[in-house]
Amino acid sequence: NMIHHKDLNENLRVCMNCDYHFRMSAEDRIKLFFNSDDFSEINLDKISDDPLKFNDKKKYKDRLKEYRNKTNRDDAFILINGKIYEKEIIIGIMNFEFMGGSMGRAVGGAIVKGSKLAVEKKKPFVIVTSSGGARMQEGIISLMQMPRTLAAVDLLNQNNIPYIVILTEPTTGGVTASFAMLGDITIAEKGATIGFAGKRVIQDTIREELPIDFQKAEYLKEHGMVDIVSHRKDLKQTLYKVLKHIS
Repeated sequence: NMIHHKDLNENLRVCMNCDYHFRMSAEDRIKLFFNSDDFSEINLDKISDDPLKFNDKKKYKDRLKEYRNKTNRDDAFILINGKIYEKEIIIGIMNFEFMGGSMGRAVGGAIVKGSKLAVEKKKPFVIVTSSGGARMQEGIISLMQMPRTLAAVDLLNQNNIPYIVILTEPTTGGVTASFAMLGDITIAEKGATIGFAGKRVIQDTIREELPIDFQKAEYLKEHGMVDIVSHRKDLKQTLYKVLKHIS
């Protein structure tokens, strides 16, 4: 089991070659795409926490503190200025380890910032998704990030900046229903679960049995929802080929 390996390089090797049963961490995603001298992180804008003063079993502010300590990240999105071989890109990587990669104001703001930087620097914008959807602790404000991110993608379109999405395990909810499915080219990682509502919820609603591979990357490609399915060990090369093609 990769969780018990102490060597980070060994973790990455196992994660790259295993089947899709292992969800890959955002930190390992960075190592998958970049050598240490091929990227720099972009600071995200600071925003106030807990706009609704939300409280369930825990205060939202306490949850944020817990996940910030656990991940050493401020929120569920990492924005990077990097190179895939010689091709320069702006890339955003969603961090499932931070509250399930859920999309609140911070994630929406990071996508807007990434889009503006891509336009300013005339570089393709790539987003790697991994999310359970909108962040319920921010209520209607989290749902507002859906049209907000659509506007960010439209800004890219207006300025002829390529927008590439890489869908990984899992991509669901309001993320799927917004920026995740609007790529000029959409790549899905082999075996990734991609959908809006869960399979069980859909079956209970329509009262029909769904195919075993329903909402898997390969099923979506067969039905025209994604362009390319790639094993994770080939993702960097696949992205590079796409970047070469569009340039």
